[in-house]
Amino acid sequence: MSSSQEDAAGGETIIPTQTGNISGSTPRTQSQKWRFWGGACFAIVLLAAFAQPLLVLINYAAGSQLYSYILLVPFVSAYLLYLRRDQLPKKYVIDLPLAIVSLAAGLGVLVFTYWLDFAGRAPAENDRLALLTLSFLCCLAAGGFFFFGRAWMRAAAFPLAYLIFMVPMPVAMTDALETASKSAAAEVANLLFHLSGTPFLRAGAIFQLPNITIEVAQECSGIRSSWVLFMTSILAANLFLKTRWRRFALVAFVIPLGILRNGFRILVIGLLCVNVGPQMIHSLIHRRGGPVFFMLSLIPFFLVLWWLRKGDARSRQPK
Repeated sequence: MSSSQEDAAGGETIIPTQTGNISGSTPRTQSQKWRFWGGACFAIVLLAAFAQPLLVLINYAAGSQLYSYILLVPFVSAYLLYLRRDQLPKKYVIDLPLAIVSLAAGLGVLVFTYWLDFAGRAPAENDRLALLTLSFLCCLAAGGFFFFGRAWMRAAAFPLAYLIFMVPMPVAMTDALETASKSAAAEVANLLFHLSGTPFLRAGAIFQLPNITIEVAQECSGIRSSWVLFMTSILAANLFLKTRWRRFALVAFVIPLGILRNGFRILVIGLLCVNVGPQMIHSLIHRRGGPVFFMLSLIPFFLVLWWLRKGDARSRQPK
């Protein structure tokens, strides 16, 4: 009788000994770990390469009333990635074509920016920072496609796309938005003055009220509050709404909401000047009242969000 037969006769069970990789890791898992840490190292090296323009961007945003929101954008994107951590693929497959296209775009923007400096046609500081930040984001996307692949980038598309708000608006875009917002706010204020029964005369952006004449200037456009509200609507639509048309509806709603807020602010300041005194034009509600009216605009915004979310939940209930 052999030893194995003796063991079987004795009622004993022989457990075969595993051979191979004792640690339990396979070449595939080792490759995935290499790609993850390789991507992390690439991000660190990229941050070091763009350290100078990114530091200038931080200082520029910290000292700007319009672009102070830029400082929060990376943290919002990082938080969104954290929320989606379980949805991100754990298998990383290189996507070399998209990595090359993204890298070429980033390097192309970078070369174009420094060529403008060398040719003596350097853009304004705002536009130069916009180009350099866009170059950084393109290179970052290239690293994502190379180390993590298309499936991972698709799953992380919204958090990464939200980083586009790090790019300052070009000067031409800012001027166009301010002009359009100022004209629309003047039209709304004109309607609100009519509804309030206040006697006035209007000549373009100038309103002749009892005791005072006010002009709707570029500073009254409320572009910063409107842009932050626009960013908030995109974030809220992605987090709380599932139906595509409801997401578009929420984002579209903030456009007339921002215009109405600006017109209402002009109405309030005008009525204060008429009923309290012309000195109210120099009051805090005029010079520092933007955050107050922004908070007021959040009331209808959240009401519409609640209504859309309620309809979203009802439409997803099983029939």
